[in-house]
Amino acid sequence: MGAYVVEDFSDEEADVLRRYFTNLDKPVFALVNLPEVVKGALFARYSRSPKSLRRLFLDEFVVELDVSGDVNIDATIGLDRAEELYDKVFFEYGDDSVAQLGGVHLACEQASNLLTKILEWGRLASYLEQSTRYIAYDARYGGRYRYYRDPNILGSELGTRYVGDMDRLFDTYAELAPIVSEHVKQITPKAAGDSDFIYRTAVKAKSLDAVRGILPAAAQSNVGMYGSGQAYEQLLLRMRSHPLPEAQHYADLMLAELRKVIPSFVRRVDLPDRGEVTSRYMADIRSEMDELANTLITPSEPSKDATVDLIDFDPDAEVKMIASMLYPHSHESEASIERQVEAMTDDERMSVVKAYTGNRSNRRHRPGRALERPFYRFDVLADYGAFRDLQRHRMLTVDWQTLSSLHGYTRPELVDSAGIGPEFDEAMERSASLYDALAADFPSQASYAVSLAYRVRFNMNLNARSAMHMLELRSTPQGHPAYRVVAQEMHNRIADVAGHKAIAAMMTYVNHSSETDLERLEAERRAEAKRTESE
Repeated sequence: MGAYVVEDFSDEEADVLRRYFTNLDKPVFALVNLPEVVKGALFARYSRSPKSLRRLFLDEFVVELDVSGDVNIDATIGLDRAEELYDKVFFEYGDDSVAQLGGVHLACEQASNLLTKILEWGRLASYLEQSTRYIAYDARYGGRYRYYRDPNILGSELGTRYVGDMDRLFDTYAELAPIVSEHVKQITPKAAGDSDFIYRTAVKAKSLDAVRGILPAAAQSNVGMYGSGQAYEQLLLRMRSHPLPEAQHYADLMLAELRKVIPSFVRRVDLPDRGEVTSRYMADIRSEMDELANTLITPSEPSKDATVDLIDFDPDAEVKMIASMLYPHSHESEASIERQVEAMTDDERMSVVKAYTGNRSNRRHRPGRALERPFYRFDVLADYGAFRDLQRHRMLTVDWQTLSSLHGYTRPELVDSAGIGPEFDEAMERSASLYDALAADFPSQASYAVSLAYRVRFNMNLNARSAMHMLELRSTPQGHPAYRVVAQEMHNRIADVAGHKAIAAMMTYVNHSSETDLERLEAERRAEAKRTESE
């Protein structure tokens, strides 16, 4: 099921890798016997490297470790006694919180862009995903482009077409990326003070940003994860109930690897009266809701324009927020403080807001939990590429609809200015046609065919504190233009639609510029300056 490329390692490399990875021939594996700081650094580097985690470890990290010790190190050493203890607590006493105390670094490689969103659903885990901005998808691995080949599709009469159309989408991406790169160099020449390295990096990022929309959702990525046993258990239950066969297959692969390092924490996942019944419960709800939605909801004309709508908020949020700001500094009840805030003048209220905000010298200086009192619910229609980046924020509630070609696609301005609009449009037509061909027989897998430039509808429910973090981060000039626009529009609607001027004003690092030069250039300049200082 789901063929993947198995890497080749020399005997010497394999001897080293076995000490630190739970397997050498599967796309899912856990990291063991490594210091936490090494795991973190390895995953950080992973997000910007085209290499697999095991190859990256060999090429860039193994020289920093002492690998001369016992070659018989086994990841299972010490687990027997621990299992006895946790079994007693877990099964006899039922204390699920114990599963929050054991964590695992897990890599999931060659996962489609549909699967990565399923993997990153949970709030109580950390994720790093390969970036389409730093890694070009023009290379072939094992003689094949990097996209998921669903066995059921390949075994059908559409299998040949699926491979042919996917290859052509990747061919188009590979053909257009260097054209855009040369165009970027022409319109934005290298500044005198910039090194060749940072200029090339910034040009590459901008060029790949422009053409990433051609890539289909089947395009594969590598995801590094760190989570507790409880987080993994919940993730696996969801994946085993998901209609996407790839998700179910990876759940089995993940469970096998997690049992090598935290067996007790995931023991319930496939027990008939525990995990299996829970997964069936989830699957039954999804199936019944799909049926009811198809019966009760009348389709309207699909929108072809990107939209950001603020559909719910509290008109009295600013008064309640100011009361929450004062509450821990008083001995009055919250109701009493709210009444007094309502009676304050605008200047008095703003004095509280300014004092609570303080002198924010950078966007990482964020005020406290009083900002969690106001909430906003947005309905967003944006391209799938932008959604992928916004979905990863975990301090909010996000849900999304099935990716399709229904709502049209976004064509970047840079594509037009580089003169490759017709080629881009042709790729979109190919993607939509393949989706239509797959939809009837493979409703869960048809989204693999949809290019990242196509729009998807999703909603986001978040409080003002979470909004401050997300909107300031995602509106920075070095961000991708697709999600920058969404962040800017969300900020505008907090101020203008909700009328929460004070809250919007607290978000001083939301950037509303329409900068179109090399977005990554300033960030690369800062990074190079830091490297120079450390030498």
